[in-house]
Amino acid sequence: MSNERTIPHFPRVGALVLRFAPLAPLSLAGASLAASLGRRHPRLFSRLGEQAGKKFLIDPIDLPFVFLLAPRTGSPGLRALRRGEAGVWDARIAGPLAAMLGMVHGVFDGDALFFSRDLIIEGDTGAVLALRNAIDNEEIDLTREAVAMLGPLESMAANPVRQLAALVGRWSGVAVTRIEREWPE
Repeated sequence: MSNERTIPHFPRVGALVLRFAPLAPLSLAGASLAASLGRRHPRLFSRLGEQAGKKFLIDPIDLPFVFLLAPRTGSPGLRALRRGEAGVWDARIAGPLAAMLGMVHGVFDGDALFFSRDLIIEGDTGAVLALRNAIDNEEIDLTREAVAMLGPLESMAANPVRQLAALVGRWSGVAVTRIEREWPE
């Protein structure tokens, strides 16, 4: 888990196109993902204790929108919002999307990202530390979690998605999946 390599940024042309995309589908997907994570990894949010009531602004600086995470135990939420529309939050985590995905997937160390200023933390740093520790403890793989949301189609989709994720990761340099563990067949 090092930060020796340069962290790629989301392509500007892609970010420009996303500026005009509707956020409702992304918010629905985010809400479904948060609910699925709560069911599949119940300790992820319960481990936060009193921090579970906090609101986290996840700010991928190379995208034209942000995410508001409310990790409430039993009813977690994740919404996509336009920049400037996030309202009140307790903690903000900002950095390139690739840095955030790499941290979640265990490729980058959160402390190293913070000290190299690739990741910016504002507000309740204790809440951010609790969230990072909970994610690290559960070894979350967001691609795998998205495939699990397909329900009965999961077994059919797992292998093609795993191969596509590996290809995208090699092409882009972004850790779109956790690579050290094998997915179940």
